[in-house]
Amino acid sequence: LLAKSLVSLQHRKRSIRRKRIMAKYEELKNGAIFGAGEPNPYGKFFIGDTFLKGLAKSPDEKLSIGTVDFEPASRNNWHVHVDGYQILLVTAGAGWYQEDGKPAQSLKAGDVVITNKGIKHWHGAKIDSWFEHIAVTSGNTDWFEAVEDGYYGAL
Repeated sequence: LLAKSLVSLQHRKRSIRRKRIMAKYEELKNGAIFGAGEPNPYGKFFIGDTFLKGLAKSPDEKLSIGTVDFEPASRNNWHVHVDGYQILLVTAGAGWYQEDGKPAQSLKAGDVVITNKGIKHWHGAKIDSWFEHIAVTSGNTDWFEAVEDGYYGAL
């Protein structure tokens, strides 16, 4: 009887957790601020599904601003902004940001991350949460290896 009660409780907890994840998905799908984006054209540099909505470019096209929505557990590969920088403004959900050689940082709505030129890093959603940020990016990006599932899952 106790085992059945524990199993039932575990199922209810999973159901509640799944409902929370799906509620956040509906919020992001409908666009937390700027509306839903399109499947990310840079998807080959990501694990999982992400959606990009371009918002603006500078007149010289050296700076772009866009929203990126990440499904739970999705993330980009390690990358470097070789002749520019990136500013992330977290608008919804929960995610991770990590610079090479440093511990991963937990991100939530309202957080701001500034990545200077030449810093190898990655960012993406937590395993159980959708995640959205506005990316302000200048310069070109060099893409590297994926963030491995085993490493990511241990965060």
